[in-house]
Amino acid sequence: MCGIAGLYYPHTPKPVDPARIVGMTDALVHRGPDGSGVWTVPGVGLGHRRLSIIDLATGSQPMQTADGAVVTVFNGEIYNFMEVRADLEALGAQFETHSDTEVLLHGWRAWGPDMLRRLNGMFAFAIYDVAARSLFLARDRFGVKPLHYAELSDGAVAFASELKGLLAHPLVRRAADFHAVEDFLGLGYVPDDACIVAGVKKLPAGHFLLLERGKPVPQPKRWYDLDFTHRAKGKTADLEAELVDLMRRAVQSRMISDVPLGAFLSGGVDSSAVVAMMAEASKAAVKTCTIGFDEADHDETAHAQAIAERFATRHSIRTVAADDFALIDTLVGAFDEPFADASALPTYRVCQLARESVTVALSGDGADESFAGYRRYRFHAAEEKIRGLLPESLREPIFGTLGRLYPKADWAPRPFRAKTTLLALAEGGEFAYPKAVGVTRPDLRDQLYTDGARKALGGHAAEQRYVDAMRNAPARDALDRAQYADFQHWLPGDILTKVDRTSMAVSLEAREPLLDYHLVEFAATLPPALRIRAGQGKWLMKKALEPWLPKEILYRPKMGFVTPVSAWFRKALAEEAAALPRSRFLAQTGWFDLKAIERLAADHRAGRAEHGRTLWQLLMLERSLTRLFG
Repeated sequence: MCGIAGLYYPHTPKPVDPARIVGMTDALVHRGPDGSGVWTVPGVGLGHRRLSIIDLATGSQPMQTADGAVVTVFNGEIYNFMEVRADLEALGAQFETHSDTEVLLHGWRAWGPDMLRRLNGMFAFAIYDVAARSLFLARDRFGVKPLHYAELSDGAVAFASELKGLLAHPLVRRAADFHAVEDFLGLGYVPDDACIVAGVKKLPAGHFLLLERGKPVPQPKRWYDLDFTHRAKGKTADLEAELVDLMRRAVQSRMISDVPLGAFLSGGVDSSAVVAMMAEASKAAVKTCTIGFDEADHDETAHAQAIAERFATRHSIRTVAADDFALIDTLVGAFDEPFADASALPTYRVCQLARESVTVALSGDGADESFAGYRRYRFHAAEEKIRGLLPESLREPIFGTLGRLYPKADWAPRPFRAKTTLLALAEGGEFAYPKAVGVTRPDLRDQLYTDGARKALGGHAAEQRYVDAMRNAPARDALDRAQYADFQHWLPGDILTKVDRTSMAVSLEAREPLLDYHLVEFAATLPPALRIRAGQGKWLMKKALEPWLPKEILYRPKMGFVTPVSAWFRKALAEEAAALPRSRFLAQTGWFDLKAIERLAADHRAGRAEHGRTLWQLLMLERSLTRLFG
């Protein structure tokens, strides 16, 4: 696991100052504290920060072929690199190291961009082909590893693993993109097709960018897309066996490491399944770690302890305060862009705990997206069935009228909060689902903006990318479309960004076996009834794991990392919320109606409304914007 950065001049091969590359990689030292390297020739410079995981002796980067014709810098892991290496050796390639990085060099020579389809792993890398004078940038299928790039005023294209690596270059202009602010307030994160710094782009998941000398910078090209159009056939028992076999292979392939390795263990289904299969494959006790909370309503340590005892792991537990908001500024620095998933707080703490004993940790991320584990999938599928009972021309008059008349009751028990559901039923599923997965709803965002800000948006709405993804999804039904859209936006923008930044901030490599593409593609073929049944998400997965895990783990209500932000803004962070309308930076932007923010905070504090998540967003936005542009 590493940090990479570089410069490429597509028009004129200007000399590259190695010190400039060093400056960019030094900003990424947390991603690679074990070593660094720089390689430059006229027109290109590549830099690397190394976190040593595999081939500690000879895996240094930038790495080049023996004849110097191909050079690469690489962030990530290729889990099937030994298989790919064997194929390349059969074609005559001669390897000088035992590193998975060298597979990229020979793979590029043998197959060019088609090499990507042969790789099973998490990665973002750059390959410079000396003879072709081209630079190839690529990112893994689901966006586990990040890559940012920007065109500079001197003609260079700069790239780096994180935004802070780009910002270390003096020609990267620091100006905020208000469209990205809208995206953040709508979704809770800045998605991969946007960036808070105007002019900076992120290479999307499953895409590559081929830069060639003398040619303009092209648009990224998609090399991978998840397909939901096929349906698995066969007996349920056979599908269960196939699922377990794929999970077992995925876990075992991610246990290859030359440094200490462990696992995050929350006590939920996904992390427990990963630990179970690690224990099966390991001769030594698996190292596991859990974060507990000092409030019983948020604490899952008893469930994690039960799994640790069941599989005889070497288990570490650390209890933190549920109001662990002292980390806010640390997270703002780690994420660069505003990020409002408050579960980043405990995720950072569990990464800290893991790093005390291991350098690599396996996580359970990805199964909820693949096997429909989120409650919102069940709601969306049920709503689509109801929508199907009425023609579109009647849905709005009936459900819309009822929704507008029904009182808003954020304070009430969930069964009595029907207003949102009724209004959702009045819309098409592709319009309702993005609001369900989002944070601050469009009408509230509109109230927070000034007239000038609304005009500047020019109709841009955070949810539109979801609408487009669901309409164009390679899918058969509503559940497929929702999951596909989440793979395009929520997974890389929220979940994987959270894990990458928090783990890399403490120099820990996190691996996600449940995002092995063979397993994800298998899940995408499952009929909806095998994903959601009898009110249970991940139905087939849970059924297949019954021989492995106790039913009280498999079928207990999903909890996850819950942070009580609403309570914070009525107590410990109430003054922070009250200070937001007085923010000098927010006032200078001209984007926000500060009186509206003041009312929002006052209504929340008094209990007249529920605005905790929006206040958290505004707080993280203000801190991030001030850090980046203040």
